[in-house]
Amino acid sequence: MELAEIILYTQKQRDNYVKRFEEALAIPSISTFPENRQYMLRMAEWLTAQMTAMGLENVSLMPTPNNPIVYGDWMHAPGKPTVLVYGHYDVQPADPLEEWDSPPFSPSVRGDYIYARGASDMKGQIFAQLMAVEALLGQSGQLPINVKYLIEGDEEVGSPPLENFIRTNKELLSCDAVLNCDSMIHGADAPSIVYALRGLAYFELTVSGPAKDVHSGMFGGIIRNPLNVLCEVLAGMHDAEGRITLPGFYDTVRLLSEDEREVLRQGPYSERYFMDLSGSPGLFGESGYSSMERLGARPALDINGIWGGFQGEGAKTVLPARAGAKFSMRLVADQQLDEVVKQLEAYLETAMPKECRYALSVHSLGPGAIMDRKAAPIQAAAKAMKLVFGKEPFFRREGASVPVVGMMQQQLGVDSLMLGFGLPDDGIHGPNERQSLPLLFKGIETYLHFMNILGS
Repeated sequence: MELAEIILYTQKQRDNYVKRFEEALAIPSISTFPENRQYMLRMAEWLTAQMTAMGLENVSLMPTPNNPIVYGDWMHAPGKPTVLVYGHYDVQPADPLEEWDSPPFSPSVRGDYIYARGASDMKGQIFAQLMAVEALLGQSGQLPINVKYLIEGDEEVGSPPLENFIRTNKELLSCDAVLNCDSMIHGADAPSIVYALRGLAYFELTVSGPAKDVHSGMFGGIIRNPLNVLCEVLAGMHDAEGRITLPGFYDTVRLLSEDEREVLRQGPYSERYFMDLSGSPGLFGESGYSSMERLGARPALDINGIWGGFQGEGAKTVLPARAGAKFSMRLVADQQLDEVVKQLEAYLETAMPKECRYALSVHSLGPGAIMDRKAAPIQAAAKAMKLVFGKEPFFRREGASVPVVGMMQQQLGVDSLMLGFGLPDDGIHGPNERQSLPLLFKGIETYLHFMNILGS
């Protein structure tokens, strides 16, 4: 059967697809809550039932210390590329419930959107990819490529079992490329492809001084105030030009070529866009780079929270015994996580005065990643998007982190294609999360073209 006929078939399946999508969205697969294990298992079993019925083979629930990983494959295209499809079936908590216009696990179609927790992040994205495969297998009996699936249930809590699972199942998961559906495009009429992601390192720093809170009149000016010290140390992590001052921090940061700077200039971004999006009266960052370059190609360090001393109403003249802060770094490809920790420790050893004690905790570490935007899978996705959207997608670097991408590079030695069809205004992680249904069907069509192009 011709691909055009299969695309027409999927368009006629709208009501069927929406009904099945609603089944998945109605399952409250919130991995944050241990008491939700029954719903996590129900969601995993729903996926295995769908995957088995559509003709995938070796479909199974593979146990982990947390929630099971759903695996399945179809390996009957000799000589063709093998693509490992990655996704996750867990979702964020739905609080605050009172801010939802309809119950978060009672899917509601309003206009062109379906509203529910997980609609965009990311049940909609993995569902669209599965329906493309189902249509190909059901209508033609074969696929133009080989596929494997790894759909985890712990992404929203940091994927704690995933690295070990990949390490111990390298042969099972071996592939030529990863298709990561946990992604979005810039706009419904502005297709885009992410080819780089920043990593994440998250820390907590505690500074201690006197044995207990003391009177500022009795001790102010003769002892170190941990809160003052903390602020000075944190402020010293940047210079006046916005550069991070940790020793050796930029040694492995890859310089942008003029070719890549031109690629990044092609996106529909302006200084006003970022100001409007953030509500900020102005922008600031490392000198010598545009906002788009700073966001995706340069590392960043930001304080996420700070505490210490008296914070109630009125006044209390106290020098706190302890003060603390949480801060994170967004790291770019080639920055090694263990080296970044050493650079931070070296800075603290120098910056922290001897009159104070400090403790540093590492909460999480995840690598950044950069992919070859000229590689066959990414170029196949770009051609597919042009066919569906009627325009060339632009390439962009993403400032956020998807740790599994770097994990796949390190463990399996393959790059990931970020191809999903959420939108920046879908409200993921917040109330009234939604997925555009017209865009979901464009996603199905794009996945069909992508597989066909890559296989040929």
